[in-house]
Parts: sequence; structure tokens; C-alpha cells
Amino acid sequence: MSEGPKRRAEHEAATEEEPGGDPVGGPATNESTGWRGRLWRKLARHRSAVIAIAATLAVVALVAGVGRCGSADTTAEEHAGHDHPADTIWTCSMHPQIRQSEPGQCPICGMDLIPVEPGDSMATDPDQVVLSDRAKALAAVRTTPVRRIQSGGARVRLLGQVDYDETTLRTVTAWIGGRIDRLHLDVTGERVRRGQVVATLYSPEVYAAQQDLITARRQLARMSHASELARSAARATLDSARERLRLLGIPARELERMEEADGPRRHVTVRSPFAGTVIERLAAEGAYVETGSPLYRIADLTRLWVQLDAYESDLPHLAVGQTVELEIEALPGEIVEGRVAFVDPVIDPRRRTARVRIAISNPDRELRPGMFVEAVVRGEAEGENGAGAQPLVVPASAPLFTGRRSIVYVSVAGAQRPTYEARVVRLGPRVGDLYPVVAGLREGERVVTEGAFALDADLQIRGGDSMMTLVDDTEPGAYDGIIAVDGEWRSALARVFAAYLALQGALANDEAEQASGAASELLAAVTAFEPTEPRDAVGEWERFARHLRMHAQRASEADTLEGIRAQVEPLTAQMVGVLRVFGNPTGGALHLAYCPMAFDNRGATWIQDDESVDNAYFGAAMRTCGSVRASVGPGGYLEVPRDDEGSSARRAPAGGHQH
Repeated sequence: MSEGPKRRAEHEAATEEEPGGDPVGGPATNESTGWRGRLWRKLARHRSAVIAIAATLAVVALVAGVGRCGSADTTAEEHAGHDHPADTIWTCSMHPQIRQSEPGQCPICGMDLIPVEPGDSMATDPDQVVLSDRAKALAAVRTTPVRRIQSGGARVRLLGQVDYDETTLRTVTAWIGGRIDRLHLDVTGERVRRGQVVATLYSPEVYAAQQDLITARRQLARMSHASELARSAARATLDSARERLRLLGIPARELERMEEADGPRRHVTVRSPFAGTVIERLAAEGAYVETGSPLYRIADLTRLWVQLDAYESDLPHLAVGQTVELEIEALPGEIVEGRVAFVDPVIDPRRRTARVRIAISNPDRELRPGMFVEAVVRGEAEGENGAGAQPLVVPASAPLFTGRRSIVYVSVAGAQRPTYEARVVRLGPRVGDLYPVVAGLREGERVVTEGAFALDADLQIRGGDSMMTLVDDTEPGAYDGIIAVDGEWRSALARVFAAYLALQGALANDEAEQASGAASELLAAVTAFEPTEPRDAVGEWERFARHLRMHAQRASEADTLEGIRAQVEPLTAQMVGVLRVFGNPTGGALHLAYCPMAFDNRGATWIQDDESVDNAYFGAAMRTCGSVRASVGPGGYLEVPRDDEGSSARRAPAGGHQH
């Protein structure tokens, strides 16, 4: 080996080391051998070039990685290489309703799933829509609080027109047949007095009858010295002539004048037996008429009707005797009051409206038939349960209807971002611009009145329970089992609840004797209530009453507190059913409490009227054990549990509707 190569070999041996050492010529820790040493030495000689190449490759990789991570074409394997949080939700860009906890492919279209970035507007609850402030502004979402109104505060506005009072319509007829030589009332609209001459007729029949009358009178006068028999015959002839004219319709005074006349008259007069205004002329001069032929139609315009058109949705708020305020365009600033006199029992099949008749007085004749009228009927905006005089109401623009279902979007209080929840509710008949709330909303909650369709569309795209994805109306839904009952029902049910609450309170106080007496009162209250109508309500009540009687009797016959407490659970199950079907008949709120330790940790519920837990199963031993799970205000309905309905869209707040 020459001197040059020998020195190079020694230098290489001195700088070569294991890959774990200094790659640029640090002290070797052990003997350097093989290709590793040669590689490191070459890299050391071209350090600057290596650094430039590495930097270029890093930039290229970073740009490519960011582009792929932000696109829908990124594969699941590429996403798996990124540092995503452990709780990342993966979804499909085409089917956002798909949400998985790990990457993969969309089960619908097969596209690779992408992660939901932090701050994404999609809510984790399938019934909720979460918006940013900008999205809320673009959707123009507006909310209104659920509120109460005073009885009669809601009004129904109807349109109609002034019409004649049919009871005042009269027809002036010819009392004798003949030719009309003159009509004294030439035009319609003229006013007529009672007894006023309205027409002059030529009647051959009256002419002949009067001639016979005059002849009979003269004949009687000539026979003043004749025998009594002859005079009697003449008097009979005169009486017969008088009766003939009387039957023709000649009044007594006119008959006397006709009898004293020297000769028969060619014309007779027709007088109006009624006072009023001519609304129609039915004959013309020169025409021949028969006895009873109509000449004029007359109406009394001091009494009028207002005929209003009411749609089917307005009819539940209309009843005979209601006060109506009339606004008439021809009388600006004036309000005319009337009362509902009649509501047509038949709906017009083409216009889908029913006539509502208002009787009004018009002494000054300012109102004229044919005038258009806008009427305001003071309707009662009560819910279907008929409870209370201050129902909850929402604007008519808030609900979205899907047949028998009604959905509203409710603003979720306390959310960090604008959040809205779809909720199925039960509404009463519309009253003006309001809907009374039967169940599903509480006072003070804010419902969406503008932008609800935009929220529903977002929920539908994400596969949530929107108005378009609810189960068919033929399937059972929230509050379908509600039955409206009247005051008699509610009074009887209130006595049943009063006895049950007395039983609960006695058990919480460990008072066996009082509890037994309350059970007897409960049995008596249930047994005494035997309604006969309505049939659907009677059937439901009998189903509850049968079990209530059985368990109340067992409780009243039990010798110990534990024996009585054993009947509280089945009694509560029936009372809960009553709250869901007939609502809360008491004057205060009722609370459904639950103790997980009752009956050897099996758990049990009870109903109480206090917000603080008052355990009926343990009494003083653990009186505050448990929690209140639901509440229902007076007149409200207990919510249907989510598990019973199988859909979160049917969920309602605890307590349902509170009157």
C-alpha cells in the first residue's frame, strides 16, 4: 500500500464509529466497521447540502399533509397519523348524521370519514341545533317567551258584511186582483208608514161588489113600509153585500164610505200594513195582478244583522251570547257592539266557513246593508284541559305542524353558543294570532318565532328528529293520550289526589293510624266518582280506578306501616297515569320523587306537593333520601318518559304545561 492510501485508511478508522455516536466525527466508542461508518463520513462531508434537502422535504410534506387533512379525500390512515384528540368525532362530509368515535368509511356512501374540527356547529344532541352568532344572524332567528294572557285577552278577528234582519222583512201584497193604475212608491229606498197608500188598482170585482152593496142599501130604503118579511130579506141581501166586500179585504171605514157613495168607484187603494224601508219593488204600473201578488218588499233598518264568515279553526271560540266589537270602514273611529245571535251548524263545503250572525241595533240608520265589517270576537284562549283563566300561549308563527304533531324550537338556556332544541308540544285551537299551550312548554321558555324552518332544515340534514323525520302520525306520540275534562271531573280527581297526598304525608311522619285513615279516604274518593261521560274519559278512568280501589283497600286494612308502604308503589303508578292522561287537578304543583334505596335498593317513586324530598317509604329514618325527578303545575300534564316514546324529539320538560 502506498503512503497516500495508507494515511487515508488510518484517518477513516480514527473517525468511524457506531450509528449512535456523533455523525460528524466525534470520538468513537468502539471499533468502527462496515457501511455505516462510510455513510456517516459522506454525510459529514456534505452537511450543508443534506440540511437544504431535508428542509425542502419537510416543507413539501407539511403543505401536502395540511391539504390532505382539510379535504374530504383524506384517507383514514392519513388522518390516523395526525395527533387528533382521543375524543375526536368522525363524520361524513356528505352525510353529517354519521358520527363515529374512530376513523373509517361512511356506511352510506363509502367516503372516508373526516374529523369534526373543534368549534364545529353540530350539536352532540340529535334534537339540538347549535349556531354561531354569525349563523344566527344569517338565519334571522328570533325568539319570544312563552307567556300567560288574561282570560279573553286573545281575540278572533272575522270579516263580514251588514245584512237585513230577516225577522223584519215584510211583503206588501195586493188584497184584490186587478190592473195597477198607479204605484205611489216609485223607487226603492223610500220609507213607508204603517197604513200609507202604496198603490191604486182598478178591480172589476170590487166595482161589481160595491154596485151590489149600493143596490141592496137602496132596496132596503124603499121597503121601509113593506112587511117585516120583505124587510128581513132586504137586510139579508145588504149584509151579504157587505160581507162580500169585507172578505175581499175592504176595511170597515172604507166599507162605510163605499156604502154611502152614490155610485161604485172604479179604483181601490192598497195600503201598507207595515212600516219600514222599501228594499225592492216587485210590480209595475199597468200590470195585472192577482189577489196576493207581491207589490213591495219592506225591511226595518233600525234592526240589522252582521253576517260574519268564520273558519273551522275559529268556531271553538264562538258561542251564542258573546260580545262582538264591530269596526266599520264607513264609520272610522267608531265601535259598534253586538252579540252573537247564531252560529251556523253547517260548513260551506266550498269556502270552508260557517256563518256567524250578529244582531245589532241601528236607530240612526247609519249602518246600511252591504257594508263591509271587521269584527273582533272576545274569545277565551283556554287549552284543551280547560284549566285556569290564564293559559300559556305562543305566537302562531312558532309551531311547525306535521299533521297531528306540533313542533316548536326552544332556546336552550345557559348554552355557551346559541342552541335550539326541537320539542313536540300539544296545542289548543288557534285564537287569533296565538295558540294556547296544553303541554310541552313552561312559562318563560323562549320559542323560535322566526327562522324555525332554517333550524329544522339544519336538523334534517344532520339526520336529527326534525319535523320531516318524525314517526308517522299514525304512531303513538307525546301527549296523544291527553283527555280534556270539565270542572266536575277535575273536582272529583282533586279529592282523589288530596287523599293520596294525606297518605303520603302520614307515612313520611311515621303515623300509622293517620295513614290508614287516609287510605280509607282515598278508597272512598275513588269509589264515589262514577262518571258516565265522555266515553273515552270514562274508559281511561275505570282502568285507573280499578287498581286504585284494590290497593287503597289493602292499605286501609294493613296493620303496620310497612304493610301500608307496600301499597304506595302500585298506588303511585296509577296516580302517575292519571297525571299523564287527565293532568294535575289540584291548585298547586305536584312533584314526582324517587328513592333508590326503597324495597332493598330496587327503588320506588311517590308523589308529593312539597319541593323538598319527603320520603314516604322510610319516614323519619331517611326522610330526605331521594330526589325530585319531575314536576307538573296545576292544570298541566306529566311528561311522557323518553324511553316510553322511543324518540328524543318527543321529549318534553319536566312538568309539562303549567296553567
